[in-house]
This record gives sequence, structure tokens and C-alpha cells, in this order.
Amino acid sequence: MIDQLFKNIPVLFLFLLLPLFGSSIMVPETDFLHDSKVDPGKLVFFRDSVRFEVKGTIPIESALSPRNPTIKLLLKSSENSILFDDFELIKSVAEYSYKKSFVVAYEPWMEGSYLEVQFFQGKKELVQPTQKKVLARGVITTPLLAKIGNVNPDEPIPQIGLFISTGVIDADLSRSKEFLIRFDAGSSSVKMNTSNKQTIADLKTFLTENSSLISFKIIGTQSPETAEGKSSKLGMDRSEAVMQLLHQSNISLRDDLVEVKSRWNDWFDFRLQLRGYEKISTQRKDQYYAVLLDGSDYQSQTQALKKIPGFNQVAVDLFSSLRAAKIEVVAKPLPGLNQSQSALLQKALQESTSNSGLDLADWAIAGEVTPRLEDKAKIYSKMTEFFRSVIPYNNLAVVKMRLAQRTLDQASKEALWEEANALLLQAAKIDSDSYVLHNQGQILVLQGDTWGAYKKLSDASVLTRNQDFLKYNESLRGALDIMRGDYKLATLRFDYPYTEPKDFFNKGLAYFLSGDYANASLSFEESVMAGRNYGYGFYGLAMVAAESAQIEVALLQLDKAIHASELIYQKALVDPIFEEIRDSEEFFQIFRTSVTIEEKQSLNK
Repeated sequence: MIDQLFKNIPVLFLFLLLPLFGSSIMVPETDFLHDSKVDPGKLVFFRDSVRFEVKGTIPIESALSPRNPTIKLLLKSSENSILFDDFELIKSVAEYSYKKSFVVAYEPWMEGSYLEVQFFQGKKELVQPTQKKVLARGVITTPLLAKIGNVNPDEPIPQIGLFISTGVIDADLSRSKEFLIRFDAGSSSVKMNTSNKQTIADLKTFLTENSSLISFKIIGTQSPETAEGKSSKLGMDRSEAVMQLLHQSNISLRDDLVEVKSRWNDWFDFRLQLRGYEKISTQRKDQYYAVLLDGSDYQSQTQALKKIPGFNQVAVDLFSSLRAAKIEVVAKPLPGLNQSQSALLQKALQESTSNSGLDLADWAIAGEVTPRLEDKAKIYSKMTEFFRSVIPYNNLAVVKMRLAQRTLDQASKEALWEEANALLLQAAKIDSDSYVLHNQGQILVLQGDTWGAYKKLSDASVLTRNQDFLKYNESLRGALDIMRGDYKLATLRFDYPYTEPKDFFNKGLAYFLSGDYANASLSFEESVMAGRNYGYGFYGLAMVAAESAQIEVALLQLDKAIHASELIYQKALVDPIFEEIRDSEEFFQIFRTSVTIEEKQSLNK
């Protein structure tokens, strides 16, 4: 929805300038709109509408008593406007009073609008108001940031739709796992004790079962304990020691997939440990998070943590796990047909035959391992001639859905969605299947029918307990929960291990909107670590900082976010969440590439 707001930066600043120019046209002797206000003070999108109440009074003074007073309300942007019905004025001895509640169906243009109350007096045909006052600028539309598969300019194309896997391979569902090699205090020498031996054995098993490696990270950490010393080199020494151990254990890795690094004077890993720590209350954890997320330096946070009651016991329980090197692996099963099967496949694709010599699983594997969507389409289309199965119809529909993601022409996109829906309908006639329902739901999401989509996804969730499927289905369902305003419920949907930055971002969004800023910040940080170029993780951290009145931190994170995406850039310019910092010198510095000095001076008037 963000990309529908504004097409260029001048329009964005027109949104900011118009209310300011308009409010200075006339200054009457009596301020008839002095106590006119809107509740809430910032307009907020909730579910499918914007709800607010406007109230105020018009003073009646002997010499300046208003004649035929009228109050109007205008919601206006550069693209559209709504002029609401006049308020009913209730007269008393000293004043007229007015109060009215509004529920307005949300439209994208409203995000760049302003809400203006207007006062008229005298002749009823008066066009220009005697006085006007801007009550609110923009609409907070944070729930609409949820990632649901929409394609945005200058951002990676989201991968949507779920193929039905044979169980032999799963080309789209990568697996991630962490392994921990522990060290003695202050040491970077690996001791092959029972724990570390088991870790290496588990790592080998994981790589054997998932031999197509996607990423492999070794992160050396060190504990704040005195015995760990004060050298930043210890963490990297541990990483390199583990790398050497892997070579000695005959674990071969491609150099371009391996990342060796360390963390020092950083409480991130401690925060991860604290999340699952159950020996302290939630209230006590909040004390820790308040310190860990305050934006201060490591040493200041260390001193503040030591002042929290019970810190010594927490340190005893958790610090030992930081004397380690963490191995983070993302991999998937190695797919493919053998040479003779590949020959049979090519023959079947090129000739008209009633028997290909390959079974359903062979065809499904061939379709999954083929990288090009066009080749997948040929395989799944041919499969429908040989097998009355849900698999080819569902998987061909997914191909159509992903092809639709790659076209900018809306008519072509909708035609591909229609083809995909027809295939899914055929699959549903063969059998009830969770994958078919999920894909039908995903198309409805992209078509804007979020309520219909939610019903499909809910039906899909009860048909299977497959964790890989539920991870994707529930993440999309959680994104819709966010858009529907069920923020607490949304947090429960994301209880799965993720690798994609968008999933971490949606998880953080759910926590942020439910008011849990500690977990929101942690999830946004995980989004950043999963993909620093994604941008939305930084934007989430900026929102948390702004809501916590950490202005410097908000500006720092916002600076990173707007350089990652043009859409984020445009969003940040009008987002009321940042209203308190928008007039600051620092705000204009981070937007300096597009904001002129003249524009800045106009905004400050």
C-alpha cells in the first residue's frame, strides 16, 4: 500500500506545507478553535478504518459573540478529500460546544492527509472559513507494513505459494539449526568433551540430511566474566579454533558460504539467552530489557545490569553459555534425478506417450529441482496427463502465482491469478489439501480479500500438523492478524524458526503493535541480522526508539532504513510516529539528499 501514496518527493513535502500555509491566512481577534482537539491525538488505522472523536467549544463573549457559527471538518490530501457533515452546536450561557465521533473507511490517500477543523460565522454561503486549525497530520498505518507477498519497487520479489513436496526433497523449505561449541573460561582451545563431541556428531548428521548448504556462520562470543579477560581477540580466536576443528572432523565446506566472525562488548547473545530463561519473573525480565535496549554503550549497560536484584545468579546461569562459538547453518536436502531418469523425463516431455516410465514421485522431484519457472510449468503440465493427483495442479498453480509476481502489467498479473485459481479449483475437486487452501488464500491476499484469505488459511491450518507447512501458513496468517488488528494473537503465529528477514519483521511488528517493545526490538534486530539490505528491520527499530522517546537512536536507525528502500524513504516522511522529530535539524540531515534548505525553512515556519 505504501507505493500508492506518493510518486515523488515534492508531493510529500506539499503534504507537510499546505496545513502550515493555510493556518496563517487569518488571525481573528478571538481564537474560536483554541480548544478544538481530536482524540486520539494522532489518527490511527485499525482494521479497515480510521476512528476518532473531535470536540471543542466556541466562546461567547459580549463584544465578540459569533454570528451564525458553523463548525466543519475536512480530511484532505493532495489527491483527495472528505468534507464531513456540519457539527451540531449546543449553546449554553458562555459557549457553544460540539462533539462528534467518526468512523471512516480507510483509503490509501489518507496516509498523506491532514485533518482540519474549520470555523465559519456570518452569511451561510461563506466559502472561506473565518478560522481553521489542523488537528492531525497523516494516519499511522503501521499494520499495513505487514509483509503479505506484495511486490514493491526496488525491493526483492517475495517468494509466494507453496509447492507440494514428495517428502524426498523440499526445494522451498530450507532448514536452519544452531550448534554450540563451548570453551573453558578465557580459553580458545577446543576440548573434545562429551558435549562438544555430541555437537560435532549432530552437525554431521544435519549436513548429511541437508547437504545443499545455503549459509554457514561461525560466531565467536565471550562472556563478561573477569576470567574471560579484556581482549576482543578471544571471540575471533574461538571462531578460528572451531573452523580448524571442522577441518579435522572431515567436514568440508565451500569457502564462499562460510562466514567467520565474533561479537565482543555486545549484549545481543545475552538477550537471546534471557528470552528463554525461566528463573525470573516477566517483570524482572522487563527490567533487563529496559537496560539492554536503552541505546547506551556497553559499559554503561553493564553497570546498570549489575544493579538489578538477582543479577549475580542470572550471570552464573547464563554467562557460561557465552563462552562459546555458535555455528549457524542454513541448508536443505540435495535434490535431483539420476541420469537414466533424466533421459526418460526429456523423452516424455518431447513425445506424446501414455507411459513415461517415471512414477509420480520422480516427476515431482523433477519439477522441484528445475530452477526456471517456465521449465517447471512444462513438467507439471505434462504430469496432469499422466496422474490424477493434487500435486501437478497445485504446483502448476504456484508457478503461475510466481510468474504473476514478475510482471508489472496488472492485466497480465490478474490473468495469471485466474489461471492459478482454476488449477487450484481442479486440485480441490480431487482432494481436500492444506497446500491448495494456502495457495488459494495467498491469491486472495494479493487480490485484497483479506477476510476470505484468512478463512482459507484457517481451514488449511487444521488439515495438517506438518511443521514446515505451518511455519509458512501461520506466518501469512499472522501477517493478516496484524492487518485485522488482532495483535496479541499475531504474536502467537510466529512461534517458528525463521531465516527470512520479512518473517522476523512481521514478528517484530506484532510485538510492537501489542505494546511489547522488548520482544519487538529483538525481532527487528533478528530481521536486520538476517538481511541488512532489507531495511524494514531498521525501520522497526526506529519506531521502537521513537515510541520510547529515544530520539538519537530513532534517527540513527531511520537513517539506515531510508537508504535501503525508496518506499521506506517516502513512508518515513509522512509517518506520524516520527512527528515529534520531524522538525529537528537532525531529521533533515538524514534526508539531505532530497530536501533543500528552502523546503526545510518553510517547514520550520
